[in-house]
Amino acid sequence: MSYYFAKTLSLEFHAAVRRVTEALKAEGFGVLTEIDVKDTLKKKINVEFRDYRILGACNPSLAYEALQVEDKVGTMLPCNVVVQDVGGGRTEVAAIDPVASMQAIENPRLKVAAERVRAKLKSVIAVL
Repeated sequence: MSYYFAKTLSLEFHAAVRRVTEALKAEGFGVLTEIDVKDTLKKKINVEFRDYRILGACNPSLAYEALQVEDKVGTMLPCNVVVQDVGGGRTEVAAIDPVASMQAIENPRLKVAAERVRAKLKSVIAVL
């Protein structure tokens, strides 16, 4: 089982970040964190890296449900969505597959919740 699903867009990086953020919002997700990997690597270890952003997406209702079922699941939240420049005016968007990431937790009720999150994230990727 793959741990993510992805799509490559014929769109420049910053426009792709905006589109992904809007698509997440349409599915009930907010972006809690935004890590600019390119900027961080430049500042911390003085290396050049492509445009690469990690968006920490959270659907509050689904996160609350998961936390009610398994209180330590917060160690795996929020759901990360990566937006990265792959060259030639194209940008790849990849989202974590929450079902794959939750396999380590033996809780059938959590799997049901993760499947709902997976469906929403797949919908986000599909509409891009």
